[in-house]
Amino acid sequence: MSRLQVDSAPTAQRVALAACWLAMFGVAVSAQEPKVLAGDVAQPLIASITKQVVWSNRDGRGRTWFHPRACMFPGEQGAPWALMTLQEIGGSDYFGPVQWSISKDLGKTWSDPAPIPALDRDPVPGRSDGLTAGVCDVTPQYHSPSGAILALGHVVFYKGDYFARNEQLARYPVYATRDKAGVWSSRKILAWDDPRGAHIYTNNCGQRVVLPDGDVQMSFTFGPGENHRMVAGVRAAFDGERLRVKQVGPPLENRKGRGLLEPSVTRFGDKFWITMRAEDNRGYVSASSDGLNWSEKRAWAWDDGEPLEMSTTQQHWLTHSDGLFLVYTRKDDSNTNVIRWRAPLWVAQVDPARRCLLRSTERVVLPMSGDGVKDPKSVALMGNFNVTHASPDESWVTVGEWLRDGGNRGDVLLARIRWSRPNRLPLW
Repeated sequence: MSRLQVDSAPTAQRVALAACWLAMFGVAVSAQEPKVLAGDVAQPLIASITKQVVWSNRDGRGRTWFHPRACMFPGEQGAPWALMTLQEIGGSDYFGPVQWSISKDLGKTWSDPAPIPALDRDPVPGRSDGLTAGVCDVTPQYHSPSGAILALGHVVFYKGDYFARNEQLARYPVYATRDKAGVWSSRKILAWDDPRGAHIYTNNCGQRVVLPDGDVQMSFTFGPGENHRMVAGVRAAFDGERLRVKQVGPPLENRKGRGLLEPSVTRFGDKFWITMRAEDNRGYVSASSDGLNWSEKRAWAWDDGEPLEMSTTQQHWLTHSDGLFLVYTRKDDSNTNVIRWRAPLWVAQVDPARRCLLRSTERVVLPMSGDGVKDPKSVALMGNFNVTHASPDESWVTVGEWLRDGGNRGDVLLARIRWSRPNRLPLW
């Protein structure tokens, strides 16, 4: 078989041919992790990473956008358009109304953000002290069976210009949908009548999977009190207008601090994967065949067994048809004095068999600004971010910087992760 025939063959066939060829020279190749082979050298799936500034506000003269999260959807004549949700940050856990923006050129330019009326602030019934119910931590996702975009976040309570830290009522998921005509719905609640979620249940900042039958595979972090929150897999029905809980699986637990937080779910191979923020200087991973019954969680570690030090910050999946990756923050010699080590953003490939990260594959997605040891106040925090499968050739990591001192300043950044071979996962 010619080199051209090998390169154009299906993935499994190429791996098998390469394995046979290498075996002639006594070199073993694992069948569990496909690799791109150029001659006898494995070619990494990530070809390059570049940074784009979408909105600039390092000088504090404009608006500092936060929680920028995008999804792809079919625009005019089926062209791939992107919709991003985002909101202004005015202080710790204090966000303005949720806005939306559209890109019709694969993220090069974006429309001016406009409000989603349903995700504004509403007065709390029965309260005369100015307590309002806002929305934050929204993640949009296109639902191909219905043609709707589901923007799912959770309720948060404000008083005046502050996060009402001592007056947070029970918190729960809220969402709005955008139909094929571009019309946003009213605010809706994802109801779950379970006493275990009496204090909070939410999918905030979470990645979800749309299943072939139209159901949504997702997760809840929940608890009856402030601490020891659990995480469980959730199967929900969605018809383009209403999201309804169908099944909730057995919980995973980590009884330290607030417990397990901000879970994200993806699908790779024949398994669902979940990654979870925690409050014991670790992040955790688990796998499941059905998205409901999860294996025992494991702390994220390198392939040599050394655990990663993560300080109560979310992680998200970067999924390619031929490889699974994690985007995360961690402790490093360069950021020892940065709050929760929330810069830079890193990416590394996952070994699915061992459920660990391959240290040799780690790269910086978005570099740290400033000096994280001698001048940590100069470092823009990047702990709240999102991953988007944008095209067969690239995926995005979007994040809103936050420079707290001297005003809430920062840019919205988009990292383009270019693949060395096409990502065959569907865009929607």
